[in-house]
Amino acid sequence: MDEGVFSEWLKVSGDQVQAGDMVYLLEGEKAVQEIESFDSGTLCIPRDAPKPGDKVKVGQVIGYLLADGELEPTSVYPPAWAESQTQAVSATQAVESSKESFITASAPPFSPPRVAGPAARRLARQLGVDIQSLSTPDPTGRILSEDVRRVASASDPSSSLHVPPASSGSGMTAQDARRKSVQPIKAFASPRARRAAMECGVRWDQVKGTGRDGRVRERDIIDFVSRPLSILHDQTVGPVPAIAPVAPIAPGHQEPVSKIRQTIAQRMLAGVQHTAPVTLTTKVNAQALVAWRTKLKQNTSSDIIPSYNDLIVKLVAQTIQELPQLNACWYRDGVYRFSAINIAIAVDTEFGLIAPVINNVPELSLHEIAQQSRKLIDRARCGKLSQAELQGATFTVTNLGMFDIDLFTPIINLPQGAILGMGRIVREPVVCDDRVVVGDTLSLSLTIDHRVIDGAPAARWLQRLSQSIQQPVTFTTGP
Repeated sequence: MDEGVFSEWLKVSGDQVQAGDMVYLLEGEKAVQEIESFDSGTLCIPRDAPKPGDKVKVGQVIGYLLADGELEPTSVYPPAWAESQTQAVSATQAVESSKESFITASAPPFSPPRVAGPAARRLARQLGVDIQSLSTPDPTGRILSEDVRRVASASDPSSSLHVPPASSGSGMTAQDARRKSVQPIKAFASPRARRAAMECGVRWDQVKGTGRDGRVRERDIIDFVSRPLSILHDQTVGPVPAIAPVAPIAPGHQEPVSKIRQTIAQRMLAGVQHTAPVTLTTKVNAQALVAWRTKLKQNTSSDIIPSYNDLIVKLVAQTIQELPQLNACWYRDGVYRFSAINIAIAVDTEFGLIAPVINNVPELSLHEIAQQSRKLIDRARCGKLSQAELQGATFTVTNLGMFDIDLFTPIINLPQGAILGMGRIVREPVVCDDRVVVGDTLSLSLTIDHRVIDGAPAARWLQRLSQSIQQPVTFTTGP
């Protein structure tokens, strides 16, 4: 992520913070996360710190952790920037208060504070480098640790760099500083590149990076995976040029999209490009399933009645227990088997498609599954899901039956290896004991990663699920 929305402080100014304490809430693209502190000290929140609802960029200063006896900063911005803002405000007030003469006042040029990560700021303090004076080739203007090292090396040609004496809260002594030497910059990868490499089953350190200082980017991983097999071992071959998008040829206009829409687009594209997707479809006699839910509605005293989606989640988990081949993904040129059965349920919200996770489904009763799914759906539609509630799924169930859809092609949610799509339950003629009668049918669409499992075992899995739908009570209660 490049930016988020500040939600609230979990501590107040003056509180003692220990490393590992949760300090504030940050709203990302799909969830609200608790952010922990990596250092200890006394929390200081200046008046101009972000307020709930303010957008904050990655690396932006929002407060301070102070050592004992350290003076409290009055602003989250550097002194020069804060002074320029004060002078600008004073000049504006002077112009407005003078009705008889023109007052010309010039404030220092606007220079917003530099964006830098915690590691870069910590290294700058240790090496005595002013973050505001640094330049970086990064197009976003974000200061990285290597920028600090480069400037520090240029200011001291010798091999050892001067590290100012540490303050009481820095955790570094003069002896530590003498031992510390600047290491040569090594090739590294962005978090998104590492995630893409893991999903594609490749080692990022074997990919030639096109970023600054050989940094491996997500596009490098995608280009590497997209190359023809015959040239993968040719180290002289650079990344395959990306295909330019086809421009629209009819009149229209470009609409801006939200961060979550961009994330969904990236994830869906990755689900197609980084897997070998195959979709199997079937139609099941759902008369017993309908009768089962009708009985549950009549016999339950709870306000929460299991939905058809809840029933299928329960049956899917038990089918996975019998035939666990689908509870896996492709990783590092092999099949990775999940030990837990955690099922994500796709939820349509005004923000976009979100898939919260029900953990350890086989251990839950049907009523517990219904309670958790209702809670997750409500939190998803209110935008209050935590990151933990969106992670760890090993299989996904998605339902479009409420929109009168019978069959569709669901896209695998990486790093999972399969996803089940549910269509609508339809009243229609069915053949029973050589007689045509009115019955209920349910259409299912199972998309698998053919690298993980072949078509025949996947078909057997779908066949077993279909049998359980036709005899759900017997299947869930066991022998």
